[in-house]
Amino acid sequence: MALRVLVVDDDRQIVRLIRSYLEESGYSVLTAYEGKTALHIIRRERPDLVILDLMLPEHDGWDITRRVRSDESLAATPIIMLTARVEDTDKIIGLELGADDYITKPFNPREVVARVRAVLRRAGDTLGTGARVLAVGDLRLDTDAHQATQADTLLDLTVTEFNLLKVFMQNPGRAFTRMELIEQVFGYTYDNLDRTVDSHIKNLRKKIEPDSSSPTYILTVYGVGYRLWDGRT
Repeated sequence: MALRVLVVDDDRQIVRLIRSYLEESGYSVLTAYEGKTALHIIRRERPDLVILDLMLPEHDGWDITRRVRSDESLAATPIIMLTARVEDTDKIIGLELGADDYITKPFNPREVVARVRAVLRRAGDTLGTGARVLAVGDLRLDTDAHQATQADTLLDLTVTEFNLLKVFMQNPGRAFTRMELIEQVFGYTYDNLDRTVDSHIKNLRKKIEPDSSSPTYILTVYGVGYRLWDGRT
């Protein structure tokens, strides 16, 4: 059964273009042109992924992302933000709200398909082989069930946060550069993604750290990147 992608943009030409390329690649495509309809489709149809323009009538992309991430039954839905705004602050806000990726207009439609494929691949748990249940301290990650817990409490993680934590838990104590995390978690590289990694790290810390301003699990390695506490140092 084809995976379903919801494309949301008030520019109908952009929607037609993305839809055409996605359907050629074997995806089933749903469409919406404003926020209210998009939310209705997300709740009713439960698409496998949402491509979401930031600037929309009624509910903008930030508001829709916030509503999806706050709904337990929808929170794991992968979201790719689509924006004509190039300011880093706009992108960072979207990522901190829980978007898994972003694409800046104008774009190559083949890149959109590649991003969709990469995010859905991550959602399907394709970060390699290894233990199916990982444990570091009171953190446990079940790759089969796609669940992470801390002290037996279920963590509400996005797809990207889950995969980022998986990379760390597969390699406790190892210092990763941002580029290494990009390659392992996103599966591709592009310019200015360092800030994206930092935003996802910030979100993940908020969910697993007793005090995210003074982290004890995901540690900053100055001049390098990040590492997960390994229970010893």
